[in-house]
Amino acid sequence: MLVVLVLLFSGFSRWSLQRGLGSYVASIELARMDWLVERLQRHYQEAGGWDTLRSRPGLWRQLRQRGPGGGDGPPGMPGDFREPPDRPPPPPDGGPGGPSPAYGGRLGLLDADGRPVAGSPPHTGAARQVLKGADGAVIGHLVLSAPDELQGEADRAVLREHLGFAVWTGLAGLALALALSAWLARRWLAPVHALAEGARAIAAGRLDARVQAAGDDELAQLARTFNDMAGQLAGLEASRRQWLGDVAHELRTPLAAMRAEIEALQDGIRTFDDKTALRLHRQVMRLIQLVGDLRASLDGAAAAPAASHVPVHPLALVAEALAGMRPRLEQARIQVQTPGLPWPGAEPLVLGDAQQLHQVFSNLLENTLRYTHADGQLHIAASTEREHGRAWLRLQWDDSAPGVAAHELPHLFERLYRAESARTRTGGDAGGSGLGLAICRAIVQAHGGRIAAQASPLGGLRIVLLLPLLENLP
Repeated sequence: MLVVLVLLFSGFSRWSLQRGLGSYVASIELARMDWLVERLQRHYQEAGGWDTLRSRPGLWRQLRQRGPGGGDGPPGMPGDFREPPDRPPPPPDGGPGGPSPAYGGRLGLLDADGRPVAGSPPHTGAARQVLKGADGAVIGHLVLSAPDELQGEADRAVLREHLGFAVWTGLAGLALALALSAWLARRWLAPVHALAEGARAIAAGRLDARVQAAGDDELAQLARTFNDMAGQLAGLEASRRQWLGDVAHELRTPLAAMRAEIEALQDGIRTFDDKTALRLHRQVMRLIQLVGDLRASLDGAAAAPAASHVPVHPLALVAEALAGMRPRLEQARIQVQTPGLPWPGAEPLVLGDAQQLHQVFSNLLENTLRYTHADGQLHIAASTEREHGRAWLRLQWDDSAPGVAAHELPHLFERLYRAESARTRTGGDAGGSGLGLAICRAIVQAHGGRIAAQASPLGGLRIVLLLPLLENLP
């Protein structure tokens, strides 16, 4: 492709040089015809215009010849076209002041308005010489078109010299372009090759593969984006492995207890009685609860699609969940305060699924009941606020100690995550599956809301839940 461009460049250069040089040669030739300019101006004054030249083509041929007798006008023509007596005789070689060369169809005469008078009409790029009258007004133009081919040896030598320069310039440009292309190819293709290698490594399961990113260009940004993607994939894979390990651990505990009970019955160590049946039943129910929570955490948001949501009163659902949980809270000696409840005036409405929202509130109460120490507190507050031009219902759970470490707060809504180190369960192993908050987040997000965990001023955990209101606040 580059060779073709060089050939095109050379051909265009030759055509452009020949055309430009031809115009230059025509200008030089026309500048040497001052004798013809004087003769034509004198003829215009004596004949009173160009009509005689228009009607008699032979007169044009006679005027533009500088041979013997060329200065004599034809019979019947006014004026004398002979050379001035003080001008030396023309040299025989056609040099300056000599006989005019044969210009063929290149020489022509135009009037002041640019209309042809005699000779050939001018071509594009033709040289022009202005003809003026006695008063200095323009009376016409003597034009000489550029030659189709350069005839002089000097002209051809100049053309060859310039054409050679153009060819060597093109070859030097070709070499430079090839060197620059090779350098750019190495520079630009190396990151692309590294990205391709990294993508193959990720596809092969090597999620620790990274690509070197240097600079601020588009490829460097792409490499950094690739590294971020690889890091996220590695994090997801680590989370998946940890989640599977946690699920296996959660399932292993009740299964191991059931196996021990059954093996004791088989070995005759224990007899099957009501207590044994109750222990087995509790382990089976724990397995059922764990499997149900796992499924709810995975597809809880899909259980009630947004198309099936209806207007519901979330505060009434909070009161209902609290009423069902109050006996257990009193037994755990947890004091409950609900400032703002019942709601003054008409209760706010949200679009949602009443059963799922009830499950969210029950899970939050269950979380407080499991982890808050005895003689603790629980504050449930409700308010409305406006954010980005939209009204929201804000529900806030605050319980007392123990609290959760700041670095563990973002992970509380992950499946099977339990901050055991700081917020130990009450009642030993009588805890949940570690999926309650994950289920809450899935349901709240399905309702277009948000849920977050913070440190509570009561010393425990604060859960902030935002649900979009059905209608804007006044």
